[in-house]
Amino acid sequence: MSLERQIERLNPPQREAVTAPGQTALVLAGAGSGKTRVLTHRIAWLIEVERAAPLEILAVTFTNKAAAEMRERIGQLVPLPPRGMWVGTFHGIAHRLLRAHWRDAGLSETFQILDSDDQQRLIKRLLKELGDETLKPAQVAAFINARKDEGQRARHVDTQGFADRAVLAELYRRYEAACERGGMVDFGELLLRSNELWVQQPVLRDHYRRRFRHILVDEFQDTNALQYAWLRNLAGPDTSLFAVGDDDQAIYGWRGAKVENMREFERQFPNVKVVRLEQNYRSTGTILAAANALIAHNRERLGKNLWSDAGSGEPIRLYAAYNEQDEARFVVEQIEAWTAAGNPRSEAAILYRSNAQSRAFEEALMVRRIKYRVYGGQRFFDRAEIRDALAYLRLIANPADDTAFERVINQPPRGIGDKTLDTLRGEARASGLPMWEVLTRLLQGGGLTGRTAAALGGFAQLIQSLRAACQGQPLMDQALMAIRDSGLKEHHAKDVDGRGEGRVENLDELVNAASLFVNEEEDLDELTAFLSHAALEAGDAQGEAGADCVQLMTLHSAKGLEFRQVFLVGVEEGLFPSQRSIDDPARLEEERRLCYVGLTRARERLCVSYAESRRIHGETRPAMASRFIEEIPAEHLTEVRLRGTVDRPMSTRPSGGFERGSYGHGGSRSDWSPGRRDGGRADLQPPPRRVSAWNDPPKAPDSDSGLWVGQRVRHGKFGEGVITDLEGQGPRTRVQVKFAGAGSKWLMLDMAGLTPA
Repeated sequence: MSLERQIERLNPPQREAVTAPGQTALVLAGAGSGKTRVLTHRIAWLIEVERAAPLEILAVTFTNKAAAEMRERIGQLVPLPPRGMWVGTFHGIAHRLLRAHWRDAGLSETFQILDSDDQQRLIKRLLKELGDETLKPAQVAAFINARKDEGQRARHVDTQGFADRAVLAELYRRYEAACERGGMVDFGELLLRSNELWVQQPVLRDHYRRRFRHILVDEFQDTNALQYAWLRNLAGPDTSLFAVGDDDQAIYGWRGAKVENMREFERQFPNVKVVRLEQNYRSTGTILAAANALIAHNRERLGKNLWSDAGSGEPIRLYAAYNEQDEARFVVEQIEAWTAAGNPRSEAAILYRSNAQSRAFEEALMVRRIKYRVYGGQRFFDRAEIRDALAYLRLIANPADDTAFERVINQPPRGIGDKTLDTLRGEARASGLPMWEVLTRLLQGGGLTGRTAAALGGFAQLIQSLRAACQGQPLMDQALMAIRDSGLKEHHAKDVDGRGEGRVENLDELVNAASLFVNEEEDLDELTAFLSHAALEAGDAQGEAGADCVQLMTLHSAKGLEFRQVFLVGVEEGLFPSQRSIDDPARLEEERRLCYVGLTRARERLCVSYAESRRIHGETRPAMASRFIEEIPAEHLTEVRLRGTVDRPMSTRPSGGFERGSYGHGGSRSDWSPGRRDGGRADLQPPPRRVSAWNDPPKAPDSDSGLWVGQRVRHGKFGEGVITDLEGQGPRTRVQVKFAGAGSKWLMLDMAGLTPA
C-alpha cells in the first residue's frame, strides 16, 4: 500500500501530526491512541514527501525493543531501507557518538562499558579502601547514577550540612578517578559525557545540528533532566523537534523522570505546534470516561479527553472485599469463570500498587492450581529480602543449615568478608562439622581476633539470642523478631536505590503470611512447617514466558500493555495512593496518573476492588476505599453484589467507605472526604460470603458441614471466632476463622472440631 493511502487511513489528528510542516511539535498521545503509528508514519512522510535524507533523521526511544519495532515498521512504509538514519535509545545513541569521537570526549579509544554488576564490584573495592563498612555498593551506585541523571559531577555535589552526603561525594570522586584510570564508563556516563561533548565542543555540536535536521522523541514524559538537556543542546534553531508523550502517563518521577519537561517544552522552543491524539483504539467508552474523570482531578496537566467509537461496553465492576484473602478469592473465582467460558488465562491481568500485594493472589491461584506469571518481577517467596528473612528463620530452626548460614552471615553487611567465609568453609570441610559449629568453636577457643572476631561474635550472639527469644513463641512473633533483630528491615529502609520501600513492604507481608499460616503437619513444629510451605510455594505454579497463564504485575510494569480483562486490586487509602504521597501534592498526582494507567490497560472488562480490612504487621486493621474510587463517577460503576443476602448495616462499615449498593442501584454516595482518617471500628463482623453477580452462579450452602461464612464458631484451642472463608468439599474442606485472641487461621474442617458459638 502506498504511503499516501496509509496517510489517508489515519484519523484527522494523527494525520495533522504526521504531515505537520517542518517545525517543532509536541504530540500529546493518549493511552491507546496510536503514537507508534504516528511516529513511524512521520518518519516515512519526511523521507517520501519532505524529501529528507535518512541520515538527517534521529529517532530516540527508551528501550531497545521499541527501537527495533520502530525500525521494522519504518522499513514496511518506505520502499528502500532507510540507511543512515539513527534509531535507538538515549544511551545507545550516546555510545555511538562517544565511539566516533572518543578523543574529543576525553576517552581512550578502547573504553569499556561497566554493567551494573561491574559497577558495584568496583564500588565494593573503593568502600574497602575507604574502610567504610556501613554503606552498600548498591546504595553508592544509586547515588552516583542519580547525580549523573541530574548532570552532576562529583565536584558539583552539595555536601553542606550532610555528613553522609560528603562520604558519598568522596566515593563518587574516587569512582570517577578509578573509571578514568581504567578506561571505563558506566551507563549514566555515556549520556553525561556525550552531553558534555555538545557543551565543550561547539564545532562538533554544530556539525550534528546540521546533520540531524529532524529529531523525533518517543515517551517524552519519561525524560530526566540530563536527557532533556542533551536534546536541547543538540536541537538547533533550524531543527524540527517532534516530541511524542503523555503527561497523564508520567509515572517514573521516583527514578528521575520529570513530567515538567513537557510543560517546559512550549516555553523553551518557539512556535511549537501542539497536537492532541484523543481517539482511543483499545478500551470501551465506559473505561475511558472513568479514566478521564479520574485524571481531571490533577491540576498540573496539559489536558486531553480520551474517547472511542467502539461503544460504551459494560460498567466497571466494584468489589468491596472483607479482607485481602476475600479479595484474592473473588478475583481468582472470576478468572476461573473467565477461562471456563473459553477465554485464555493470558488475557486476564491482576494489577497492584506494590509487589508485596502479590502474595495473597499467588497463594489463591496455587490453591486452585491455576498457572500464573509474575510479569517483570519475582514470585513472592523468590524475592531476595524474603529469602534472607527465611534464612534467618531456618537458622533459628536448625543452626546446622549451612546454606542459610552463608546467605545471612553478612546480610545485612557486618564486615565479614569472603576471606573469612572461605576460612569457615575450609574448617567445616576438614572437620565434617556444620559452619555454625565451627564458628562457635573458633570463638570459644580464641582462634579469631580483631575486627573479624568482633563481627563474627556479634553474628553468633544474634543467632543465639534469636533462638532463645523465639522458643515457644507464635510463628508471627518469630518472623517479626527475625526481621527486626537481624536488622533486615532497618537495612532496606535506608536503601537509596528506589526499591527499599518495596522491600520493607515485602518483609511486612512475610509477617502477615506467618500470622495466617495454619500448621496441618502433625509431625512438624509450626516454624519447620512454615519453612516447608514457603519452599513449596516458590515452585510449581509459575508459568513460563509466553505460556497461557494469568498475568500478575505492578502498575508500573503494566505500562504499555493491554488485556481483555483487568483486575485493579487493593485500591485503598494509604495503599493506593501510598501513604507517603497523601500529604505531597506532586506525589499524589503521580499516584493518580498511575491509577489512570491501570484503568486504561483494560480493553473490555475492568474490575476495581478494595478490602475493608487488611493485615499489617500481622494485625488486622480497618481499611477504607481510595479517593480514586470516589473520583470515578457513579454512573460508570456497578457493585458486585450478593444474591439473596442482607447487606451489612451502615453502622458497622468503616467510616469514609461507600454505602452498599450506592453504585448503579439508585443509592446515594457517602460523605467521604480526603481529610477523614479515623478508619472506623477494627472489630467488624464479616459480611455473608459474597457470590459474584458478574458471571458466577450462586453457590449453595455447604450442606455437609452446616457452616457458613459469617457464622460464629468455637474452637477447643483458639476460642471463639467468625468464619471468613470456606474452600473445598467433603473431607478436603478448609475453613478460615478469625479468632478474637489468635487472629485468622485456616483449618481442615474434619480435624478442627468447630462447634457453633
